[in-house]
Amino acid sequence: MANIIDGKAVSEIIKSEIKIEVATFDIKPKLVVVLVGNDKASEVYVRTKEKSCLEVGILSETIRLDENTKEAELISVIDRLNKDKTVTAILCQLPLPRHINEHNILLAIAPKKDVDCFHPINVGLLVSGNSYVEPCTPKGCIELLHRYNIGIEGRHAVIVGRSNIVGKPLAHLLLQNNATVTIAHSKTRNLKEICRNADLLCAALGIAGFIKGDYVKEGSVILDIGINRTSDGKLKGDVEFDECQHASYITPVPKGVGPMTIAMLMKNTFIMHKANMNK
Repeated sequence: MANIIDGKAVSEIIKSEIKIEVATFDIKPKLVVVLVGNDKASEVYVRTKEKSCLEVGILSETIRLDENTKEAELISVIDRLNKDKTVTAILCQLPLPRHINEHNILLAIAPKKDVDCFHPINVGLLVSGNSYVEPCTPKGCIELLHRYNIGIEGRHAVIVGRSNIVGKPLAHLLLQNNATVTIAHSKTRNLKEICRNADLLCAALGIAGFIKGDYVKEGSVILDIGINRTSDGKLKGDVEFDECQHASYITPVPKGVGPMTIAMLMKNTFIMHKANMNK
């Protein structure tokens, strides 16, 4: 049986660490989330973020805008938050309504307040190895490996998925930790064979149960980053969990990588606040 990497437990430890440090601040960090429209999944995520902020002592504000909000109106809201010295970090919840250009919105957020690390300047800092905050989900993956004392250096890491949110930034973070990285995707030939060569297999393609047991090498480490809702309403990862117990370590879904994303959001907000304090 594979050892379970308990992201829920680790995230609680990290939040407790942040809470202790935030309690020493005279001025508290503040995270503002901008939510456009009525996406149910986004509402759930936003409530979870609000709850976590309350737990660690970070001030939280959610700005809810109508789904018919124009792009210029949204940019105006972000511009106001950029100029507000009491706001540490800004997060514009994705996905946005179709009539709003997502790229333009990500560009509008000031890099120093871009808690998701999606602005091109912050992406460039990540790629060059000079970032001070990193995208929350990939950062959570690395943190889990460190907390479980799972060595990264020298491992062959295979990432299945090449999104700007997870796959690509995770590759850079793994490279910075001296892994040898292969990025696979929907056009990759011999995908199963490539996955079977992985010491560390990171599934981030967004297809429930895509990674079967015969994709996994004996004794490898599996990070299941996918979160998919099945027809019966349950959450399922990209990995067939029960078929992959010949791995040495595996993250479950839920309670694996998911809670770490929120914990890293809190950590990024905390880091950005400290950076502002030291200016």
